[in-house]
Amino acid sequence: MLRDTQSLGAVAHVIQLSVAPVFLLTAVGTMLSVMTSRLARIIDRARYHEGKLETASADTVPELHAYLRVLSRRADLIGHAIFLCTATAVLVCTVIAMLFLGDYLRYDISLPVAILFILAMMLMVVGLINFLREIFIAKGSLKIGPN
Repeated sequence: MLRDTQSLGAVAHVIQLSVAPVFLLTAVGTMLSVMTSRLARIIDRARYHEGKLETASADTVPELHAYLRVLSRRADLIGHAIFLCTATAVLVCTVIAMLFLGDYLRYDISLPVAILFILAMMLMVVGLINFLREIFIAKGSLKIGPN
């Protein structure tokens, strides 16, 4: 009976340790949702402007191509950000799984968990920097009102 209580206490402790990474997963999931929405809008805009190319006059074609290059750059940055944030989520899931495996196998997994978590945070930072770069490009290409 004492062994069952100790096991239950150990599992409860591992669950407590994994709560913070689970909240982090929620935040990463929300960021991924925002990023995929931005990517979808970029794709929609690119398709719209590509459609305008077919009927565009010769003097507006270079402007449309320039705008499409900006959209392509934005899509690349968002694509990289999505990849990096998805990799972050995978690493955080791995950290959570390792916490439970380490407890179950009675093995000290503190070093691998720390390394994976640090790597996950680094990927997240680089992903957010890519996201911010895309936002700066979007803002820079914004045209409001007559030019």
